[in-house]
Amino acid sequence: MKIIDLVNKLGLEILSGENGLNRTVSGGYTSDLLSDVIANAQENNIWITLQTHKNVMAIASLKDLAAIILINGNKPEEDTREQSNIENIPILGTKGNAFETSAKIYELLNNE
Repeated sequence: MKIIDLVNKLGLEILSGENGLNRTVSGGYTSDLLSDVIANAQENNIWITLQTHKNVMAIASLKDLAAIILINGNKPEEDTREQSNIENIPILGTKGNAFETSAKIYELLNNE
């Protein structure tokens, strides 16, 4: 499934990194602990977090993640948005919490 498909099906807000919306999502990982994401997220996963600082982009780039979803209405810091645009890794937003968002994505990816 493409990121743009998730955006459309879940009503996610595109916050930055629009040029990466055609990347394919192979799974997801939910965590707010950066070292946990480094250890466990897989390439082309979508990362669900409440972290908004620039370090999330360093992790997303290192792990070659497909996109980041910020939960609970959080917005990325300006330098995070800028890095997202440079690296073409979309940052998306939702007002939903981590549990709800993870469940919805899991269902969509496994019923594809």
